[in-house]
Amino acid sequence: MKQKRRYWPAAGLFFLAPLVAEFLLGNLPVTKLFALFALAPLYGGGAVVIREVARRRGWGYPSIMLLALAFGVLEEGVTTQSLFNPNYADLRLLDPGHISALGMGAPWTVFVLSIHTLWSITVPIVLVESVSRRPREPWLGTKGFVVICVLFAFGIFATTAFQLQSDSFLASAGQFIGVGIALVVLIALAVWVGRREPVHEHGSALSVWLVGAAGLAGASLYMVVDDLDLNGWLQAVLLLALIAVAILVVLRWSRRDGWTRLHTLAPAGGALLTYAWHAFPEKSLGGGSKAVDLAGNAAFAVLAVALLVIAWRRTAVAVVTPAAETTVGDVMADVTIRRDKFDDS
Repeated sequence: MKQKRRYWPAAGLFFLAPLVAEFLLGNLPVTKLFALFALAPLYGGGAVVIREVARRRGWGYPSIMLLALAFGVLEEGVTTQSLFNPNYADLRLLDPGHISALGMGAPWTVFVLSIHTLWSITVPIVLVESVSRRPREPWLGTKGFVVICVLFAFGIFATTAFQLQSDSFLASAGQFIGVGIALVVLIALAVWVGRREPVHEHGSALSVWLVGAAGLAGASLYMVVDDLDLNGWLQAVLLLALIAVAILVVLRWSRRDGWTRLHTLAPAGGALLTYAWHAFPEKSLGGGSKAVDLAGNAAFAVLAVALLVIAWRRTAVAVVTPAAETTVGDVMADVTIRRDKFDDS
């Protein structure tokens, strides 16, 4: 029974990742909810594979985020090819800040890869781990891991085939080679970072509420900057600057004594709430009525808040138990595992 119950967190992550990535974002309306099952092998499969690989090797969130970035490169560079398709979905995404030598658009590249890294993969992992009683241990055995890898591969193949059927655009050989090189570099970095010893700094960790508020403010500012009608190059620079500041701040804060799993959940919760509010002004790709879109956005926002409250309560209980606390620097510097003493998830 315990072995079977261990699969539930993986199943939850499998469906939560596409729900956050496409529906909470407001990209797809509630009337397209059936597409969740088609999107789950790609998004959910990718999230579970990344999480299982990292936890089996004792890696922390830095490695998870690097692998999440690799996922974004794979999806947007190969599966949808939006990094190179000048008229992907008839949106002309590559016109602002166009890099003619690469056939890419600077602001779109920065934005789409960043949202996959944070929202599509990392935030769902943090949320489900916060609910689970085995947050730093593998959830799947060997057979389960093989199954999820097959599902992920199927998701990549099916989504790529669908895109090629919908749009005849095909990136150049040089662009595909560039994607391959980027994937190798990112995976190698994830391995290297995962093997590093954690860095500790003197000083007490900040209030979890302050960390969460900073996460909400930073993520909201990021989305607002992307929405502004700016020069493409200026927009790309601003987005990169916000990413750099966020990384440096979290690196510094998470290395202090007293940083717990609740501190890890706080910025992820802020990012989740950002998607929730940003969905309301977002125009969905469904083409339905605005009233239905808004009702769907409200429903997804309520679900997001409910999940965050549950995760917060479960994590708060675990944090007060010394055996349940994680190492300092869990968000950006943890590379060791302190195993929960609970027996099941």
